Order: sequence, then C-alpha cells, then structure tokens
Amino acid sequence: MVKDYYGLLKVRRDATQDEVKRAYRRLARELHPDVNPDPHTQERFKEITQAYEVLSDTDKRRMYDMGVDPLAAAGAGGAGPFGPGFNPLSDLLDQFFGAAGGAATRGPRSRAQRGRNATIRIELDLAECAFGATRELTVDTAVICPTCSGEGTAPGTHPQTCDICGGRGEVSQVTRSFLGQVMMSRVCPGCGGYGTVLARPCPECDGDGRVRTRRTIKVRIPAGVEDGTHIQLAGEGEVGPGGGPPGDLFLEIAQRPHPIFERQGDDLHCTVTIPMAAAALGATLTVDSLDGPAEIDIRPGTQSGQVIPLYGLGVRHLDGGGRGDLVIHVTVETPTKLDPEQERLLRELANLRGEEAPPGKFAPGQQGFFSRLRDAFNGR
Repeated sequence: MVKDYYGLLKVRRDATQDEVKRAYRRLARELHPDVNPDPHTQERFKEITQAYEVLSDTDKRRMYDMGVDPLAAAGAGGAGPFGPGFNPLSDLLDQFFGAAGGAATRGPRSRAQRGRNATIRIELDLAECAFGATRELTVDTAVICPTCSGEGTAPGTHPQTCDICGGRGEVSQVTRSFLGQVMMSRVCPGCGGYGTVLARPCPECDGDGRVRTRRTIKVRIPAGVEDGTHIQLAGEGEVGPGGGPPGDLFLEIAQRPHPIFERQGDDLHCTVTIPMAAAALGATLTVDSLDGPAEIDIRPGTQSGQVIPLYGLGVRHLDGGGRGDLVIHVTVETPTKLDPEQERLLRELANLRGEEAPPGKFAPGQQGFFSRLRDAFNGR
C-alpha cells in the first residue's frame, strides 16, 4: 500500500512547497533523535523524512499523486532496461513538445535536497568488539541554519517568484523545423530552475539554508562487530542544501590487533607452550580469556598441536544468540640445554622406555625422515 505522506506531514494534498517545507521542519525539530531518542520517535522521524523527500520534489510528488510511491518504485529497480523512472521516449517528447497543450512537465525543482552521507572510522579493542561499547563521537557536519530555519532568506523575507519563468523553473522557445513548430524547454537562467529567487539571502548561511558546526553524538556499538563492519545511523548525516533532510552516518569498525588472541569469526585462538614434563605427566594451567583467568587441564601424554576448546568464551554473536569458543593450541617445549644430572636422568628414562638409540643411527625397525619420504612417493 502507498503510504499517506500528506498525513505524515499533516498537510493538505494541495499544500504548496513552502507549506510542506514548514511542516517538515516543525516535525523534524520535535522528532529528531538528538531531541527525542525514543525508538518509536526515531521511526516516525524516518517516515516524515521519506514523506518530505517525495513531496518536496515536483516529479516525485506528481508520481505519488498518481498512486505510485516513487521510493518503493526506486527500491524495486524500476521498470525497463534503463533503470527506475527513465523513459527515453517520454523524456524526448517532453523536451520537444511538452505535455498536452504544450505545458511544461517538469516544473520547478526544490531547493531542499537530501544531505550527503558521511563515514567515520572507529578503532575498537577486541573486548569492545566482543561485548559492545558506547562511544561519544564529535562530528563536523552541516545543520539547519538557525537564522533562516533553512529557507535561505534574510529574517522577515521569503523567496520571491521568478519574473522570467513565472515560477515554472524553465522557459520555452518555439522554433520552426522540418517537423513544423517545435517547442524546446530549458532551465530558467534567472532562477536556475527553482522557480523562485532569493532577493535577500540569509546573511549567516548566504542562502544555502545550512551552516557547519561541530556536535557530539553518543552511539552504541553492538556486541559481535568485527573489522570492516559498517553500522548505519539513519538521519545522523549532514543536512542537505536548502534545509533538506539529513543523510545517514556510517560507522566503519576497525579492530585493533590483540597481543594474545587471534580472532577467526566469533572464535578466539591462542597458543600455550608447556614443558615436556607437564605434557607427559599432565597439569592444570591458568590461561587468560576475555572474561578473566580460566583453568585448563593438560592431560598426561599431551602432544604438540593438540587443541583444548573452552566453549562459550569467545566473541558474542552479532545476532545476540550466544558466543563463540576460545580454542587453546598446545605447543610442547623440548629442552635445548641440559646439565649433566638432567641428561643422566633423561638417558635413564630412555633406557627404561627402550628409547635409547646409538648416536647418529636409528633403532632397528625405525626409518629416517628421507626413507619415509621415499616410501611415500613409491607408494609403500
């Protein structure tokens, strides 16, 4: 169903562009997220912004009055191979002959345009990505001019209808050709296509309807974000020319490297090095985690390369459904320097286990590395 944009802005269907603009500004001051952070109010702010985007544009408003939502049509990809809203035959006929009776079809364009989107890069620690964070951001942006409220004119004055085009935003010229009389339309040189002129521009914004300022916003970073994640804050970008609706603000997350953990998806990986004796006999070790110290059991006979999972100690899933795991990779450390007593004890242990071999030779029945490699290639 087509939304009631007139009802959202609380204006009549025959309301002028100035009435639409004033209605939007009045509601925007009341519903802007900086003034009222309630989620329901923020949703209403998005709706009135969409309504203003349609009703402030002559072409979109004409399409809407015919029963077609131009925003929904644009989101659906439009009809035809040239994209939404593009009809080359219609545009050509409109340019040369105008609409029925020779009247202009485009009309004046609105001074109010949607503001640009902005992107801010935010660096977060691993723990902030895992559990979420709240940040206060200072952004340099454009806001509605407080002197003229976005209208662009000096206090006490209003835009005046262009004397050249009579408010149509374009002028027409009739020429003769082999087709007969041809009417050609072009943008009015007096008003630039707006249909109105600013006889006395606002002294603060010089007619742009906006001024630049610095403001601070508080944002909530959800748990589970990772390096490269983009968060969209609707309506938090800069206000458009002519006091138009604001664009969006995007936050790009950059995760700082962690000295211990490596993140893979929502799982965390780290390496623990243990002595040879602890690997053979078993032990209980304390390791770090994002939740604080955690104990792990090293079973007797643990080998290098074995992994020990600690379930539920990884990063929170972005959708809020649980957490990843902390995976411990075990590396067994072989001693490189032994004193005489340690060497004697190890040789005694090797004798007891039947592992003693002559220096530079392999015990009977065992193969060296190159022999095993040769057999692997020969298919043995």
